[in-house]
Amino acid sequence: MRTLSSADIQAMNASETGQAYLCLIKISHPNLPLPITVTSDAVPTVSNGVTFVPFPFVFQIPDDRADQLPIAKLQIDNTDLSIINAIRSVGNVPLTVQMQIVLAATPNTIEAQWTMNMRNVNWDAAQVTMDLRFDEILDEPFPGDLVTPSTLPAVFLVED
Repeated sequence: MRTLSSADIQAMNASETGQAYLCLIKISHPNLPLPITVTSDAVPTVSNGVTFVPFPFVFQIPDDRADQLPIAKLQIDNTDLSIINAIRSVGNVPLTVQMQIVLAATPNTIEAQWTMNMRNVNWDAAQVTMDLRFDEILDEPFPGDLVTPSTLPAVFLVED
């Protein structure tokens, strides 16, 4: 269960409010010199010491379905080639995308956060679209260890 700040709870329960929600996105990778940080606001937003610059994008939060892993969608404007250059520079290793929801009045308080990997990236002259997925836990081997005499010798003890 998600813990919400008191300002967030008041804004959600009020019949009308002056509070505005902002979406902050940080795109990073070990091979990038600096992460790309953008905000849904029309002015730069400083959150926890990081400056997020205004940039047009549409973010769809991860879906919550029982029959599939959650997938989020991100559509970001392609007027600046920094996103495409970042995607091209890292090769086959996906970029990490961290999405944070904050209130404009309290940008240092993160109300919700997701960290996902960029997949299925497509772009044209106008926009870059991508799927965002959590780590593929279903692709992990099970069991994690092999049961062999060298890894678990006590299982193979034979009493004479």
